[in-house]
Amino acid sequence: MTAQAILLTVNGAAQAVAAPPATRLSSALRDQLGLTGTKVGCDAGDCGACTVLLDGAQACACLVPLAQAAGRSVTTIEGLAATPMGAALQRAFLHHGAAQCGICSPGMLLAASELLAATPQPDEAQAMAALGGVLCRCTGYRKILDAVLDAHAFLGDAPAAPLPAAGAAVGARMPRADGAAKLCGADLFGADAAPADALWLRAVRSPHARARFTFGDWAPVLARHPGLVRVLTAADVPGRNGFGIYPDIKDQPVFSTGELRYRGDVVCALVGDRPTLEAIRLDELPIAFEELAPVTLAGGDALHARWPDNVLTSGRVVSGNAEAALAGSAHVAEIGIETGFVEHAYIEPEAGWAQRVGDRMEVFACTQAPYMDLEEVAGVLGIPQADVRIIPSACGGGFGGKLDVSIQPMLAIAAWLLRRPVRAVLPRPESMAASTKRHPARIAARAGCDAAGRLTGLAFEGVFDTGAYASWGPTVAGRVPVHCMGPYRVPAVAARARAILTNNPPSGAFRGFGVPQAAIAQEALWDRLADAAGLDRLEFRVLNALRVGDTTATGQVMEHSVGLVACLEALRPRWRALREEATAANARGGPRRQGVGIACMWYGIGNTGMSNPSTMRVTLAPEGPVFHNGAVDIGQGSTTVLLQIAADALGLPVADFRLVLGDTDLTADAGKTSASRQTFVSGRAAQAAGAALRDAILLRANAGPEARLALRGGTLLVDGRPLALEAPLEGIGRFDPPTVPLDAEGQGIPYATYGFAAQVAALSVDRELGTVHLSRIVAAHDVGRAINPTLVEGQIQGGIAQGIGLALMEEYLPGRTENLHDYLIPTVGDVPAIECILVEDREPLGPYGAKGIGEPALVPTAPAILSAIRDATGVSVTRVPALPHRLLEAMAR
Repeated sequence: MTAQAILLTVNGAAQAVAAPPATRLSSALRDQLGLTGTKVGCDAGDCGACTVLLDGAQACACLVPLAQAAGRSVTTIEGLAATPMGAALQRAFLHHGAAQCGICSPGMLLAASELLAATPQPDEAQAMAALGGVLCRCTGYRKILDAVLDAHAFLGDAPAAPLPAAGAAVGARMPRADGAAKLCGADLFGADAAPADALWLRAVRSPHARARFTFGDWAPVLARHPGLVRVLTAADVPGRNGFGIYPDIKDQPVFSTGELRYRGDVVCALVGDRPTLEAIRLDELPIAFEELAPVTLAGGDALHARWPDNVLTSGRVVSGNAEAALAGSAHVAEIGIETGFVEHAYIEPEAGWAQRVGDRMEVFACTQAPYMDLEEVAGVLGIPQADVRIIPSACGGGFGGKLDVSIQPMLAIAAWLLRRPVRAVLPRPESMAASTKRHPARIAARAGCDAAGRLTGLAFEGVFDTGAYASWGPTVAGRVPVHCMGPYRVPAVAARARAILTNNPPSGAFRGFGVPQAAIAQEALWDRLADAAGLDRLEFRVLNALRVGDTTATGQVMEHSVGLVACLEALRPRWRALREEATAANARGGPRRQGVGIACMWYGIGNTGMSNPSTMRVTLAPEGPVFHNGAVDIGQGSTTVLLQIAADALGLPVADFRLVLGDTDLTADAGKTSASRQTFVSGRAAQAAGAALRDAILLRANAGPEARLALRGGTLLVDGRPLALEAPLEGIGRFDPPTVPLDAEGQGIPYATYGFAAQVAALSVDRELGTVHLSRIVAAHDVGRAINPTLVEGQIQGGIAQGIGLALMEEYLPGRTENLHDYLIPTVGDVPAIECILVEDREPLGPYGAKGIGEPALVPTAPAILSAIRDATGVSVTRVPALPHRLLEAMAR
């Protein structure tokens, strides 16, 4: 279609955009005008990330043809601050911690600004209605609602709250150090930047779960499409044509060789200019497929020669004689549950670019693990790791799904061979087809207790569909048996988890590594045993909760920071009040039945029984301190939390610091952002780095440990006396949590510390429709020490939202739910009021007593909801999610 000059007003300025009239407005804003604050998450109007104001009304820019914007006024995030209410809304978002990863924040802000222009002080229902078209995967929406309802209070020229003073950062509700960029569209995500001369890459993926393929003659395709520069296949890989998480398992090919193992495997990649790649039809490519019978959990051929029985790995924990304990128990309960695939649904699809710089490779992309990316890129290129540089983009959500490399190897190979920058952005359907998922699980478990309700034994068998490749399957199989009894004293345990290879999508890391699935089973058992023993379900958990001095099923003695009982005690008044309300409501009759449920969790922080180090660096030059932080912030707030820790350890205010983030050439390896480890592990390293620099300063100044540091006009003062710096000083901190590997019986010390939590869910079930309405969730979490309470609350609320999805709506079906219209995640209307109770049972190993919170936030939510459904209806849901038709079927039995 011929380009035309289309006139419109953007952020108050007249613009002439030369493009075909059918061009998406989102593309025109981003590509022609450089306004990349308008984010694109789906190109289908499902996620709302591209929301702008069109003549003052919110619209999805990806659905608006440029011609329809002719002569109209468009406001993007870059222009929001031009109005007093827009600026106030941004300040409210920053104050309330309403932006986490930030990819949805521009859309949220613009949707809210339409409402506030008409109703400066809306109520919650009005705010929910205004925000209903924008999806957020991080926040759980509650902080966003708080900010919208409070925006009017930030009007005017009132100064922002001051940043904490020296020594007062830990425990302060300071705003995100990287928050302002998220709220004005300045954060650069993977799709937001690339060299101007970059070629584009398009992966060609398998349309079948299992197939063989052959190539024909590419010459006709290349002749028809002069803009197609190269077709990359397995023969073009300079180094190892395989990648994976573990040093000894590189089973997933960059480009497949003969057999395709899941719907999403890469056959080849096309490299050229973007219009050409978009115009090429798959049916004109010379690829012949022979579809094969897929391998499932029910059996089939060996997917990989290394695992002839398709059992990737098994994990095991044995303590005492579980069968004898169950045989002698006064009460025994058993359950079988099944969970499905769950999609990460991060709002930012995989995106980035790569370029060759001499004999080095640079990759800019969204990732949770830059040093793991570095190792994989070096491997596939066959070059030394020192010759690879990974520059993480802003990461628009991850939750474990961006731990595995995705586009990085393909981009690196293309850029290496062509000596041109190459970029890629995965369309939403391709992202969902190709990326890893939460492991589907089939769990059978039995548990017993004595007449007084004390637990006696547990037998647990879990089968986890790990898909076509290993990914994080060994971690899931190893972590589940350690956690499957929950945070309780269980004298006898026999637990096994197996990861089975199938022709399904690879199952990887997703906020919990299999523990959420196990918790669904274990907490249902405890409800049944409590009922059988005639005990209140909360009191049953108090009776059996782990305490300091107890020994776990792995033989680990819990020496400190075991805050579960404190969490349960904090919930007790809410539990009783909510149960009384439910009883009164049910007495009134009607189709809706009220229910209240409870669930607990524990979660080992960091890797299971293996080295898990992080290194941090703080330097001091005349212009002030610099924090070199390699921990990737995917929205959880590590950039801010680690800065607070380092600043207090050094003794200077956070405002004095400059940040250097992520880049593997400029920062040390802080380990991956997963396993809820960054606050605990990298935080301890940051504390050590700040303390080491402080010691160096005090030594240079010949000052005592209580000396006070200050910066004045570029001069460092020690107790008021200037200290000359002939050369920069530095402090380096490294921390590796002490653990002991598990033996064949699962005995050892798998984690140095654990997070603990208890949550209560209150809901109603419509017995005629099978629908569930959540009314309230109360979450008590032992976080050791809340370094930044606002960010901790945000993590809890966001985890709860994902737990709601796991329990009630999210089920990925390969080939059927590969968009955000058919795959449902919670919207702002699906998340009820959430009360967060922070329990601070200090962890001596943690920085200022802190532990992790990212995964613990999610684990107990689904079990608590399913417990409440059982309380309301008397039936147990054994296939998750509890979709209405499944709940109706269960109630009809």
